[in-house]
Amino acid sequence: MPMSSLETLRYEVSDGIATVTLNRPEKLNAFNPQMRDELVAVFDVTDADDAVKAVIITGAGRAFCAGADLSAGGKTFDYEARAEAAREKMRVGDVYRDGGGLVTLRMYQSVKPVIGAINGAAVGIGVTMQLPMDMRLASTDARFGFVFARRGITPEAASTWFLSRLVGMQTALEWCMTGRIFGAQEALDHGLVRSLHAPEELLPAARALAREIADNTAPVSVAMTRQMLWRMAAAPHPMMAHRVDSRSIQARGRSADAREGVSAFLEKRKPNYPDRVSDGMPGFYPWWDEPPFE
Repeated sequence: MPMSSLETLRYEVSDGIATVTLNRPEKLNAFNPQMRDELVAVFDVTDADDAVKAVIITGAGRAFCAGADLSAGGKTFDYEARAEAAREKMRVGDVYRDGGGLVTLRMYQSVKPVIGAINGAAVGIGVTMQLPMDMRLASTDARFGFVFARRGITPEAASTWFLSRLVGMQTALEWCMTGRIFGAQEALDHGLVRSLHAPEELLPAARALAREIADNTAPVSVAMTRQMLWRMAAAPHPMMAHRVDSRSIQARGRSADAREGVSAFLEKRKPNYPDRVSDGMPGFYPWWDEPPFE
């Protein structure tokens, strides 16, 4: 999908940082099938573009994302009631795949670091899509809500895997079972977000964090580190991490990036890493087998 054809997002790349803006401000950036498909397509583009060193996701207007577009009324979450083409696109056997999960699983697979700049209301898919982001910064105006039980449905977007890992089981259960809206300070207190910022300072803070990555680190090392940490979060034994660590440090230790990183440190200069994510990942990557959807 050409980025020039985006209808629900804005996409910009500047000096190594891609900024993706949810762009339906008149609908509080409500999530619809078009946004789902465009978000998946954006991560295909950022992964393939060696000029992109980090990705920031934010929202246009006063909301980050107010959840699913409810314009279909009571049938909003009824897959059987959807138009034939839209319905069948999501079907695997007798199950219709959750659209939010397609987005979060694609984000989880990203080889570029993902930073959320949560500028306002973020409820439903507006908050669950944040969970596989690596770091989330929030405006003091941001509000959050896992409101599914208050809509007669259940959590989605693989959030039942991500959420308790970020905030602990007790908090995850409380937020999901009450479905209440809570403020930015509570999100910070429980680790859902990294830091709070005045609204006008939010994007500059996110860009400063992205710059710290883009200017100082080896892209292949960052890509490997991201996948190693996320995937080892579910490993049953540290030996699994040790096996991957051993292969990775051996592969990267003989790379041009490692030589450049050490030389730059000893010479007290800024590094210029030559390896690229598009063709420089270690030969054993990816080391996992994705389970089929059943």
